Amino acid sequence: MKKIFLILLTCFFIFTFKPVYCDDVDEDEENLDIAGEIQNIAMETSSNVDSNNLTLNSRSCVVLDRKTKQILYGKNEKNRVKMASTTKIMTATVVIENISLDKIVEVSKKAANTGGSRLGLKTGDKISVRDLLYGLLMRSGNDAAVALAETVSGSVPEFAKLMNKKAKSLGLSNTNFESPHGLDSDNHYTTAYELALLTDYALKNSTFLNIVGTKNYTVTINGYPKLLSNTNELLGNLNGVYGVKTGFTNGANRCLVTSCKRRDMDIICVVLGADTKNFRTQDSIKLIEYTFKNFEYFNVKDFATNFLENWKKNNPNYFFVDKGVSNNIDIVFDGSIEKTPIISIKKELTPSLKASIDVNPYLCAPVKSKDVLGTLTISSQNQCILKLNLVSNSDVRKMEPLDYLLRFFRDYPYQLESSIF
Repeated sequence: MKKIFLILLTCFFIFTFKPVYCDDVDEDEENLDIAGEIQNIAMETSSNVDSNNLTLNSRSCVVLDRKTKQILYGKNEKNRVKMASTTKIMTATVVIENISLDKIVEVSKKAANTGGSRLGLKTGDKISVRDLLYGLLMRSGNDAAVALAETVSGSVPEFAKLMNKKAKSLGLSNTNFESPHGLDSDNHYTTAYELALLTDYALKNSTFLNIVGTKNYTVTINGYPKLLSNTNELLGNLNGVYGVKTGFTNGANRCLVTSCKRRDMDIICVVLGADTKNFRTQDSIKLIEYTFKNFEYFNVKDFATNFLENWKKNNPNYFFVDKGVSNNIDIVFDGSIEKTPIISIKKELTPSLKASIDVNPYLCAPVKSKDVLGTLTISSQNQCILKLNLVSNSDVRKMEPLDYLLRFFRDYPYQLESSIF
């Protein structure tokens, strides 16, 4: 009786409490009409979204402008958190950059037995790297992740080294990988901000871009077709969305990385640690609608250049260079304005934009080209929007004894004439 009782109890727990590891896409369909629900949320939020009424469930989130690399909205965006299957953004990046997509892979027992969300691979299955990538990014297959890692590096630990090497090269100092799939581990983490930066990099690759933007695709396993659909609920259902990746583990909760473009504005929205799939969907939509409603691009280069040129016309002979061979100083912007000729700015701030220049007119020789002499500040409503360094455009050397002698003889006739009259 004890044995029978233990068997029945075990069966009860197995069938009642289903373990969910990572992007369990068959877990529950919270929205039967997902497209209609998303449109309703978008309509509700787009009519009234500003930074003061953005109530978000997600533990951390960020909106990154892809053109300017500015953070347009952030909540705990630089806190280290678990990332679940958004890990696979890096997995795919490393694979694409290190191996031929046409290579045929024989699936190992380790890959086939990997838990969580799966492409459905079995030991000995044959499939191309390209189709594994579709299974990785569209269906979040953990089995595909391990198969790819083993194909590129021979083992998961060795592949993780490649992932971390890539992260370091991208300047992701608060990101660390231990696996290609993202199952919970204390030393497997990132931040919402760094995940957005990684995604921005990944999207520059056309192969990655095409896969994450695909709604349905048929892969071939052992010569047989298998139809896949994308786990990203916003793809095809929200205006402008063209990727990227879902994620879920018990430790990370619900995660979603979304890329969205409308008109000339292109953003990446990251939400991490939402309690439910509905919350991650709602938070993502709120952030996307908020951004496109409230921000626009502003041409800093034209605005600042025109202001500086007018200032120079109105302030001729502005500088005095003590002990310098001349007072001829021309100020220009340093190279930063070329790197960021435009910025994202709240639409409400644009009409009141103004500029001011702060430079010291009294300098001491020598003055070297590229020396920072002051700043040009762009502000609105007493809020600093941007500061640009102003540098010397030429050298002014310090006078030497011969220069003093030449200056004396140059000025002597005038001094003599003045003393006579």
